[in-house]
Amino acid sequence: MTWYRGQNRFPNFMKHTVSKRQKSVRFPPTPHPLVILPRTIMLFHRGLGKRTEVLLTHGDSLEKIASGFSVVASSGNIVAAISNEEARIYGVQFHPEVDLTADGTQILRNFLFEVANLAPSFTLRSREAQCIEYIRTSVPSNNIVLMLLSGGVDSTVCAALLKKALREDQILALHVDNGFLRKNESEAVEASLVRLGLKIRVVRAAQDFFCGTTNLPIDPSNPSKLSPSKQLAFVTDPEEKRKIIGDVFMHVAQIVIDKLDLVTSNVILGQGTLRPDLIESASHLASSSADTIKTHHNDSDIVRSLRRAGRVVEPLKDFHKDEVRQLGRELGLPSEVVDRHPFPGPGLAIRIICAQEPYMESDFGETQVLLRLIVEFTTILQKGHALINRVENICTTEERRILREISGKQSLRSTLLPIRSVGVQGDKRSYSYVAAISSEGPPEWDDLVFLAKLIPKVCHSVNRVCYLFGGLVKEPIIDITPTLLTPQVVMTLRQCDYLVHQVLADSGYGRRISQMPVVLIPIHFERGQLDRMPSCKRSVVIRPFITNDFMTGVPGVPGKDFPVEVAQMMVQQVEKVQGISKVLYDLTSKPPGTTEWE
Repeated sequence: MTWYRGQNRFPNFMKHTVSKRQKSVRFPPTPHPLVILPRTIMLFHRGLGKRTEVLLTHGDSLEKIASGFSVVASSGNIVAAISNEEARIYGVQFHPEVDLTADGTQILRNFLFEVANLAPSFTLRSREAQCIEYIRTSVPSNNIVLMLLSGGVDSTVCAALLKKALREDQILALHVDNGFLRKNESEAVEASLVRLGLKIRVVRAAQDFFCGTTNLPIDPSNPSKLSPSKQLAFVTDPEEKRKIIGDVFMHVAQIVIDKLDLVTSNVILGQGTLRPDLIESASHLASSSADTIKTHHNDSDIVRSLRRAGRVVEPLKDFHKDEVRQLGRELGLPSEVVDRHPFPGPGLAIRIICAQEPYMESDFGETQVLLRLIVEFTTILQKGHALINRVENICTTEERRILREISGKQSLRSTLLPIRSVGVQGDKRSYSYVAAISSEGPPEWDDLVFLAKLIPKVCHSVNRVCYLFGGLVKEPIIDITPTLLTPQVVMTLRQCDYLVHQVLADSGYGRRISQMPVVLIPIHFERGQLDRMPSCKRSVVIRPFITNDFMTGVPGVPGKDFPVEVAQMMVQQVEKVQGISKVLYDLTSKPPGTTEWE
């Protein structure tokens, strides 16, 4: 992004490069140290020291500085910021707007109030008034808003705004139980919304979703050429799952409209869509050139066609999660709603990694070796290996020193899992392997967090790094337990999810964690390569995640963000569930991993 007196411009002193090597090696998706050179520039002069951490931009590089510009910040050999102080033009090679840039908010403040001389008059109260005005302008007096309510903060705040802006008879609040909700979720949501004074209609539609289908493009280059999908219960691809679920929500809504004898053209869809939803779905409302990370159920093709017809009202579409929570407090919503952990519309369906066969591409073997070189760095340095130079060339001197220290402390093992999870690397969607690390002794969490940051930097086909509880895993994993969205599989995850969240709630540390997906993966660990026993169990991943805006974030770390004993209790509870092999702990930041696994 280039900042020019408050306007976005793209001058010719930035050259865009898209080679894979530059995106993967020069700009790894982790915070990097930024050195601010000793010049007094308005962008950095207030509230920043000489060093800070930033999330570098991916896929761009400065090859030549234009006349009149100076380099004012760098990260290693990367030019990270330039300025023409006289013209008050600034360019940055990092994301100041995300949590992983430590002083990003202060940099934006400096730009807005020091460089552009704006006044801080854009308050939350003024935004609330804008939302109400937008709703009243978008909804004619003879129209009804069909508001799909999940019970989460986004849809509840949206409903509260609708209640404030419209007549009571203009709002039809609908809660759909899609069969993928948490244990007792639907009943709790209904009771919570009734306490807020919302008249809500509940539809039990699990069978509609399990058997749901949609039409999918046959050829990505020709989106208009469509073919019917399989039923959701037989689908393994995460994007297909999301698209089917999004369209079935619309199908269920239409059934309600028909049952109530409403005129379809007089019904407007209400949604608690946020800015990150639109960005990750590559909606034209957010960007004309973004890559689709994942299709949100509230941005399906049907929803997009309704938007084009002016039949969708989304007052929060320019908000981020932290802003919605703040608005919810201003609207008088209770903390049980405002501070509730987000839960995705597709529910547990996208927290079950479905697969019929192991995912093992031609790079599987080499990736396994690279993982072992990282995790057992000291031992392999002594023995020597043909690929050790690849690790050494990518790592800095300090990273190599820490690697030697970690791998010399205790016995660690790496296991590449033949499954895929969704991630984001180089500002684009990735869909690839998961790495697991096991230890002989108790986990050293700081060491594991370091390894989880380093591994995707070296192994570009690894999206996600987890710690595996239960001692060293010495045998490679080369097959899976075939897994689809059957009621029994969903029930297993529902019970594990309930137990893990109950432990967190009882501990009193729930507010330290922003969200905690619990994921079921089709991996059975307790089997040797020569065993004749088929793969029949599955494993559970716990993903405590900390963020403000949900665009970037970090894992919650035991011993730092909550007591180690809480994590141990979660593991013990899940291990009691029938059919569970092992428990893993996701240590991946966003990026390179997304909040959800699918």
